[in-house]
Amino acid sequence: AIDAAIAAAVKAQPEWDCTPVDIRAQALERLADRMEAEMPALIALCTLEAGKTIPDGIAEVREAVDFCRYYAREARRAFEPKPLPGPTGESNTLYLHGRGVFVCISPWNFPLAIFAGQVVAALVAGNAVAAKPAEQTPAVAQHFVELLFEAGLPRDALVLLHGPG
Repeated sequence: AIDAAIAAAVKAQPEWDCTPVDIRAQALERLADRMEAEMPALIALCTLEAGKTIPDGIAEVREAVDFCRYYAREARRAFEPKPLPGPTGESNTLYLHGRGVFVCISPWNFPLAIFAGQVVAALVAGNAVAAKPAEQTPAVAQHFVELLFEAGLPRDALVLLHGPG
């Protein structure tokens, strides 16, 4: 199952990388809006699985939302083609692009914020992701991934791999 999931991510990555950075960033912004709208459910999952208090759950969701908005903004800035000096009169331009499939492994004690931060940073840069959440917090990760798909991420660009630590 892992080999098939990674193969699907490898296959999906080039098309996701060719998606304009603004479209990728918009998906993260929609995700941030969805997480804010679903804050009570996300807090409840963080409490149920990771033992978060309500104030810690609020902070966890807010940090995940901040990661989405920050990486969306930074990707738009960083992934714009940049003209470079041409010492002999030639025209040079720097283009950034995704590098492939990133594996993101997150801990149980920040099941949404760290998971989200790793995953969205890699995705907005044009990479596909194989994400392995902590075995103690699978529902937090599952809910986040479902929100990300609803926000516009192609399903094969992110594979969620549950399992033991």
